[in-house]
Amino acid sequence: MTQAEDATPARTKRTSKTSDAADGPAAPANGPPAPKGPAKSPKRSRAAPSIGNPARQPAKASAAKASAKSTKAKMTSKTSDETPQTPSPKKPAATKAPTTKRAAKKVKVRKTAAKKANASEAKASKRTSRAPSSAATAVAARHAGAGIASKKATAPTSSFGDARRHAVAPAPDSDKHESIIEDFDALASYLADVSGKSQDVIAEFFGKNREIIELAQGRRPADPLNIGEAYKEMLEGFASDPATVLQRQFELWGDYAKLIANTTRRFSGEPPRPAIEPASGDKRFRHKAWSENYVLDFIKQSYLITSKWLTSTVEQLDISDEHEKKRAEFFTRQFVDALAPTNFPMLNPEVVEATIESRGENLMKGIRNFLEDIDRGHGDLAIRQADLDYFKLGENIATTPGKVVFQNEIMQLIQYDPTTEKVARRPLLIFPPWINKFYILDLQPSNSFIKWMVDQGRTVFVVSWVNPGPELAHKTFEDYIEQGCFEALTAVGKATGERDVDAIGYCIGGTMLATALGVMARKGDDRIRTATFLTAQADFSAAGDLLLFVDDAQLDSIERQMDAAGGVLEGRAMATTFNMLRSNDLIWQFVIDNYMMGKDPARFDLLFWNSDSTRMPKNVHLYYLREFYQKNALAKGELVINGERLDLQKVAIPMFFQAGETDHIAPHQSVYNTARLFADGAAKGKIVYMLAGSGHIAGVINHPDKNKYHHSVSRALPATLDEWKADAERRPGSWWRYWMDWLDDVSPGRTGARTPGDGDLAPIEDAPGAYVKVQS
Repeated sequence: MTQAEDATPARTKRTSKTSDAADGPAAPANGPPAPKGPAKSPKRSRAAPSIGNPARQPAKASAAKASAKSTKAKMTSKTSDETPQTPSPKKPAATKAPTTKRAAKKVKVRKTAAKKANASEAKASKRTSRAPSSAATAVAARHAGAGIASKKATAPTSSFGDARRHAVAPAPDSDKHESIIEDFDALASYLADVSGKSQDVIAEFFGKNREIIELAQGRRPADPLNIGEAYKEMLEGFASDPATVLQRQFELWGDYAKLIANTTRRFSGEPPRPAIEPASGDKRFRHKAWSENYVLDFIKQSYLITSKWLTSTVEQLDISDEHEKKRAEFFTRQFVDALAPTNFPMLNPEVVEATIESRGENLMKGIRNFLEDIDRGHGDLAIRQADLDYFKLGENIATTPGKVVFQNEIMQLIQYDPTTEKVARRPLLIFPPWINKFYILDLQPSNSFIKWMVDQGRTVFVVSWVNPGPELAHKTFEDYIEQGCFEALTAVGKATGERDVDAIGYCIGGTMLATALGVMARKGDDRIRTATFLTAQADFSAAGDLLLFVDDAQLDSIERQMDAAGGVLEGRAMATTFNMLRSNDLIWQFVIDNYMMGKDPARFDLLFWNSDSTRMPKNVHLYYLREFYQKNALAKGELVINGERLDLQKVAIPMFFQAGETDHIAPHQSVYNTARLFADGAAKGKIVYMLAGSGHIAGVINHPDKNKYHHSVSRALPATLDEWKADAERRPGSWWRYWMDWLDDVSPGRTGARTPGDGDLAPIEDAPGAYVKVQS
């Protein structure tokens, strides 16, 4: 059976099950006539109607009686929609006639809105009339003033407040408790409605996109990350050390016992004493219900205890293969992050509130967002992190004026218009990463690194890499050095008349720059007089979690994926890998916002750039992963380019290394190792290392006017990073001015401003050029 053919019966089954269990408000019966026949669940008291879909008729009613009651329910429902209803007066609990469960089960006919109101009040009265334990009383009282339902009393103008069957004013605890019940009655009804409507949307999508989905499934390996091997080692570790595992189990039971004891004391009215708290910086449990609501607080702490136990247990396992041990730890963290209660709609108080207030529209919109992202990813889920339609390159992002003055098949070279009468004699040439696009350095005028450098009197050139298709699959890493670096150097010389340049390399652009410097040192080419490395690595021995993705099995899997895509790696594949390094912030938060809350993507320039990834040629990417990450060949002096082995210790120019304290892509230890690699050679005494606050992006893009973060500086470069940190001076704000002072010292001389077209290269088109606008 095809996916489209299977959608209809699946819809009927899910809708019926939800409707039977729900106790929601009556709604307009504007759907098709209800089917007659025996009910599937005779034990349930009634079937709650979902909005826009009439409830099924009871099993034992005759056809005529069912038809008459259905008509009456429709009329009553229609009237209740058009005329505001007045709450029925509540009956004292003492006057409530007892109702047995057996009698309740015999009620098979659908109630009108008025009857359901009375029934709800009766149930509340019945609960009140029972003799609850002190703990139960405490729970009810606590629920009445906290968490999800309490929002109703303070926000009567919300969409849910307008639609409530019983508009209750803030009053006694019993009324608040009843409103909680009504909230969840309404929630069940809205969920039933979403369940029904969503099936039509999903069926239509899969009907139209079946070929795309099947193609995506066909080209995806069963285990592209080779997780099975990591967990095989982990299970062997469990089996080889049962004493440690048993001890860890006792510790887990002890933590659970502490949680239960603390929760019990809280039921008795004592102030809460959490058994565990979220880590600092963990934003998942910021909603007050996670602390004020007994049930949610217990779930939160249970999750935190279990996740801490699981991750620490894996860390303590004796696994002989250190690489596989780190992979098991990494994927365990991914597993733990995925199972956070915030990622489940009915456990997330923000989602529950939104569902009640919007009558389930947030979930319907979330489903549409989800399907649109699958469509945009051509069968893969491409989670939107920003509004992809709002930003237009050259209009409201990447707007610094300039011209494309040179291009070849793998890059365009942009020269920016001067804003000062005098400029530094040496032009400044930037090599950004080709994994993403160059305009991370030119987002907005208020945070543009490129504009700021131009305003400081620098003639700025930047390489804009092509977004390659299958026609460039044959390109190699050596081609990128030759056509991307050396041809750019030649073009800058023609455009300015200056032979010497100052160079900047960002991320993988810095790795290419370091490699190019090795080639130039071997050839005696000294056109690059200074080099600045922004979160860049040449020594990959401490490259962090990305090293977990470069074993032979995974590289073989990546190669097969690229072959299936025509010889290129799709941009979203690398973006997904980077996002996994910070999954709570870069994956799960967007899953909640986009697919559960139904929010529109934010208009955020940095996240727009982060979503605008590029493809990479197969040969270039595999060479990078194998030679740099897997073999660390450049640092070892074993990398061969154009038949010649490179030695970075022969590079003798002044160099500046910027690293980010929380960088998860190029860890600051790895950047320090790279600085030391050069410092141990001909460049000894010419190396500066600087550690900026924040990470791989925000640590770089930090305009001085923002007064954000900090940076630590020291001109010494001792053997270890810890020694450097002990000697470093911490300064507030951006590092940009500190770096510019260094550059002015090592790159003296001034000349008249240069405008694109003044030299031997005629402008081709306005910045940011055509290459950057090609989408993946």
